[in-house]
Amino acid sequence: MQKDQVKAYLLSLQDTISRGLEAIDGRACFEEDQWSRPEGGGGRSRVMTEGAVFEKGGINFSHVTGAQLPPSATANRPELAGRGFEAMGVSLVMHPRNPYVPTSHANVRFFIAEREGEAPVWWFGGGYDLTPYYGFDEDCRHWHATAKAACDPFGPEVYSGYKAWCDRYFHIRHRNEPRGIGGLFYDDQNEWGFERSFEFMQSIGSSYLDAYVPIVERRRSTDFGERERDFQLYRRGRYVEFNLVYDRGTLFGLQSGGRTESILMSLPPLVRWAYDWAPEPGSPEAKLTDYYLTDRDWLAD
Repeated sequence: MQKDQVKAYLLSLQDTISRGLEAIDGRACFEEDQWSRPEGGGGRSRVMTEGAVFEKGGINFSHVTGAQLPPSATANRPELAGRGFEAMGVSLVMHPRNPYVPTSHANVRFFIAEREGEAPVWWFGGGYDLTPYYGFDEDCRHWHATAKAACDPFGPEVYSGYKAWCDRYFHIRHRNEPRGIGGLFYDDQNEWGFERSFEFMQSIGSSYLDAYVPIVERRRSTDFGERERDFQLYRRGRYVEFNLVYDRGTLFGLQSGGRTESILMSLPPLVRWAYDWAPEPGSPEAKLTDYYLTDRDWLAD
């Protein structure tokens, strides 16, 4: 394992994505906040607010250690319970101001679980997903085509497998609906060996801007009014529900004693809930759930 190389890449990735998103926005910049964790490690959080394009966004780097993996990290791998850990990663969420620009999320991470007298267990994970409020087939195809291109050098079945995993993971079970149109999700990845697994993480992390920037550029100037804004705030509620109830990264951060402000930077600045609200049948708002949020294969044609 060359964990120093992983850390150097993650820090560079945070810088690259920060510059790219600042260039798109054109007005706001990320403000950096460096922090340390009493149990071990720390990170640097960057948050953008009140931009021309992004109402709020954040991109975090963290590198933390601990004496024992929290329950969220061992739920699917109980054999690792009780091991100490070292974890590093970059995670970002961008909440646009214009409802026609989708929210995006990306994360890449590296874990090491250790116990005295035993060989360390390591793995990579990550991916990215898109959450539109008003969908466009062109955008969905571009997002998934970019994800597939990042996966293709690693095998013909990689994209389809991690796309399906993303659809399963980003599913709001208590609503029985997807959070968005998916993308990629993978975890516990070490079967290719360290070098190849690290290369894959780099391919995913470095393709995020290629996936998101063209969509933002296409939709950033679309006219919208109070109706679209109200619907955006309503749908943001689904994003909050998933992150606080199911998201493994959020749960890991809170359970491991991470920095709360950095963990919850993914939440949108404004959101609303409406009791038992339903869109008018046949409306653009209804099309989001009836057509776009259906775990479809956007590259089938």
